[in-house]
Amino acid sequence: MSDAAQPTAAEVRAAAEAVKTAIDRHLAAVERRTGEDDPAVSEAFNQLAAAAEAYDELLYDRFDEVTPFEIPGAEDTLPPYAGPDEPNAISVLIRRDYTVAEPQRLLAQAQRVEAAEFDDAVDDDRAAGTLPGALGILFGEFEPDEIASRHKEFGLEEGDSTLWVTAAEEPPEAGEWLEAPFEHIDAQQVVCRFDVSAVFDDDDVSAGGDDDLDFVDEDEEDAEDDDEELEPLDAEK
Repeated sequence: MSDAAQPTAAEVRAAAEAVKTAIDRHLAAVERRTGEDDPAVSEAFNQLAAAAEAYDELLYDRFDEVTPFEIPGAEDTLPPYAGPDEPNAISVLIRRDYTVAEPQRLLAQAQRVEAAEFDDAVDDDRAAGTLPGALGILFGEFEPDEIASRHKEFGLEEGDSTLWVTAAEEPPEAGEWLEAPFEHIDAQQVVCRFDVSAVFDDDDVSAGGDDDLDFVDEDEEDAEDDDEELEPLDAEK
């Protein structure tokens, strides 16, 4: 960070005062708590964590120092598991964020897939001529895991990702949740979760289970940047 962008000593001091205030609010909420899951305590806890994190960042940026505070990670955000001891069904929910870093590369790859499918030249008026259309073609042609491992080839840059495994007594009826697949997730049914984010020192943070899960093939980091040097994509699954 440049000197011009560094926080001032006054900003660091203000952040420290915010931590003190948040501590007082948290203690007051704990003293007045009405039960084990009092929402006021949870809100005060989150405010304290946010204030501590902000102070830690400013302190480091200004003085190159850190605090002894440990900001709760993703494994602390789930309630205790209350699902079946012997689940007969599981659901796997995955979210992966990307930045469209190289739109022209993404368009070129989609146009290659479309050209192979139609076996003729690609017209920009087709789906591959727009970014939404190109994304539809690529994600329709390639499995999400393949796109994750080859994201640079598709002009994408990785962001955060998470995988949740939930348990159930019985599998849902066919088509039951298709209209709203990501609603009504009971956090107490989550067996484990795995997160990948730049905010963590380690690549993976898990709430249980195998923490060796890896979404990214690191060998792809050296993929060439020029479209002309890309290996042709196999348009067939």
